[in-house]
Amino acid sequence: MSAVNGHAAPEKAQATTGAARKTPAARRTRVLDVAIVGAGFSGLGTAIRLREQGITDIAILERADDIGGTWRDNTYPGAACDIPSNLYSFSFAQNPNWSRGYSGSAEILDYIHHLVDRFDLRPLMRFRHDVQGLKFDEARGIWTINIAGKQNVYARCVVSAQGALANPSLPNIPGIDRFGGKIVHSARWDNDYDFDGKRVAVVGTGASANQIVPKLAKQVDFLKVFQRTPAWILPRLDYEAPDWNKTLFEKLPASQTAFRNALFYAHEAMASGVIWNTPVTRLLEGLAKAYLRQQVPDAWVRRQLTPQYRIGCKRLLISNDYYPALMRDNVKLYTWPIDKICEKGIRTAEGIEHQVDCIVFATGFAVPKAAAPFPITGVDGRQLDDEWARGATAYKSVNVSGYPNLFMTFGPNSGPGHNSALSYMEPQIDYIVQGISTILEYDLRALDVREEAQAKHNVELQKRLAKTNWNSGCSSWYLTEDGFNATMYPGFATQYRKQMACFVNEDYEARRYNPEFSRTVAG
Repeated sequence: MSAVNGHAAPEKAQATTGAARKTPAARRTRVLDVAIVGAGFSGLGTAIRLREQGITDIAILERADDIGGTWRDNTYPGAACDIPSNLYSFSFAQNPNWSRGYSGSAEILDYIHHLVDRFDLRPLMRFRHDVQGLKFDEARGIWTINIAGKQNVYARCVVSAQGALANPSLPNIPGIDRFGGKIVHSARWDNDYDFDGKRVAVVGTGASANQIVPKLAKQVDFLKVFQRTPAWILPRLDYEAPDWNKTLFEKLPASQTAFRNALFYAHEAMASGVIWNTPVTRLLEGLAKAYLRQQVPDAWVRRQLTPQYRIGCKRLLISNDYYPALMRDNVKLYTWPIDKICEKGIRTAEGIEHQVDCIVFATGFAVPKAAAPFPITGVDGRQLDDEWARGATAYKSVNVSGYPNLFMTFGPNSGPGHNSALSYMEPQIDYIVQGISTILEYDLRALDVREEAQAKHNVELQKRLAKTNWNSGCSSWYLTEDGFNATMYPGFATQYRKQMACFVNEDYEARRYNPEFSRTVAG
């Protein structure tokens, strides 16, 4: 790096590790170079890349007692990824032994454990560290990380990598606490509950419900599926990976890379119909309707399952067994709005009470579109919750002005609608590593994105988002209640990679330490 803020770079620090710089007082209260919040894909990937750059004074703070993030938490029957396995993995740690084209959650979790073992990340882990808040000390350039029931953790840089799909969301339905039977959320599945012979209701028809319903339908006495809005569904081109294919990928890694690239660009082509309203949009809708006609012979049920919004406005789903499951004799679809939850079941708007033994809420996650995941206090006491009250914004999804040395994975407007999340995650991680390396290399007290750079970035983003299918009028988890899109990136994954490829010094303000002011934390 030759410059900071467009000027000559300050002299490099003589040492680049936290341990070498700290005074005895600082050692008594240890100040990490980097604290990473979350031990899922993005947290682990960040730790791997930081170590490759020689940054080793790292801790990974995980609120649970094991690694894995959403793939640890989602153990419901049928849980799987809707992106091909060879694309839903790190490009720098490909797995030649995927068993299927689309792997289940258990196999993905095994892959995550493999990453931890291969890159020796276990010593960095601090389990049962539930982060409750962050506060930046501007004078010292140190983040205080409040941990529930434990001592504070201190770090020069923080990477918020807990992920958007972390906290289950229960719908705001009256009477939900009055139900006398069993309540299960898809993200907190009770594997000890016996569904055999039970009357079960599934609330929701999104991605998790599409996977749960076919499995439960084979097990329960009767299954009632409550739909608010139908989804566009295309078939899943799944297959069992043959042994010769695994051997080829293992013996010739370049063949797996070529296959991965082919999958990537095939999904990129989908963007032209999913993100924007084009002739490809009509083609995809036509394919989805033809698939629906093939799978559902009943005209009335087909009408109930046909979306009245443009494809891409909500999440596009893929499934081979959801429609057939709805055609089973022991399964029925209901589209009347839910009025309330009663002691014995669900009452819908037309006054019918559906008595069940168990209610499964496949209602997704509380995605932080208009609030921080926990209280975050920045420069001059500013609160991120207040600044995000009308919708979250950031610079390149990663930094927020006024919160120096804080980096995010899958921050605002980094969501993919057509391609692998890891195709967006890897360039974010590389960008974050550039930022942290700059702070440590030049011994900066603070590296803060300029407010005008962030504002300019977001004005352009929202102009582009206004032309997308996501903003075409339907209600989705992509948008805040007043329609602000704080979630999705309005372009191809290749465009996102290009955006993240360059760390623009001029867009940041670098602040050095005051040599007369102690940077240590009292022990």
